[in-house]
Amino acid sequence: MNYKLIKFDQMDAVGTITLNNPQRRNALSCDMLKELNDLLDKLQAKKDVKVVIVRGAGKIFSSGHDLSEMIDRGLTDYMEVFHICSAFMQKIQRMPQPFIAQVHGVATAAGCQLVAACDLAVAEEGALFGTPGVRLGVFCTTPAIPLVRAVGRKRALEMLFTGRMISAKEAERFGLVNKVVPLDKLEEETKKLAEKIAEASPLTLQIGKGAFYAQVNLSDANAYDIGNEVMVGNLFADDAREGIRAFLEKRKPVWTGK
Repeated sequence: MNYKLIKFDQMDAVGTITLNNPQRRNALSCDMLKELNDLLDKLQAKKDVKVVIVRGAGKIFSSGHDLSEMIDRGLTDYMEVFHICSAFMQKIQRMPQPFIAQVHGVATAAGCQLVAACDLAVAEEGALFGTPGVRLGVFCTTPAIPLVRAVGRKRALEMLFTGRMISAKEAERFGLVNKVVPLDKLEEETKKLAEKIAEASPLTLQIGKGAFYAQVNLSDANAYDIGNEVMVGNLFADDAREGIRAFLEKRKPVWTGK
């Protein structure tokens, strides 16, 4: 997995994706997004990676799209940028592994979109989040898609209409991040969360994540139809049988991922 603009590392069951272009503030350029999409395609088949952390190299998480790709280009060029970015953001939800954003510095525009698209997020106390496109004459319409699903309409529209940067504590209160920690504890606390999740059966995580996103925007009745079907199917998995037996026998389960 040799890439120019991103890095991937693995320790035990936890994989870490690093946006690795600090000179460009880890901008989500077309080239970086292509590398990210390729990496996610490869990670889908890596059964030994149970949780994925996404972080940025250098002083910030990500400044969003590369603005040099947003001016004096043609229709095809602009369509490519948003097609590739949307594919990446949606792919995160379809991945079998839970994704955790590890946020430091600044996460703006598509960088904020990435935080919202991840399943979970941990931020350092000084982190800032924003969708400032309105100030540049380009409304953050695509970042709004996962943002509103994370924080709700009123808070999302406040961020989108004003372009105001919100603090890590506000982001936690809004529901954009799960936890705020001191900068010197950010990596440790994010890994701790990832390792806790990785204790579970990888198959169970995959089933649960898939079902969650399948039902989350449905009516209650339709959501229960999916939930009932998925839970019944889940009970026939080897890991479900093992987990229940281990609980009844008061021992630690041994997962096989089947």
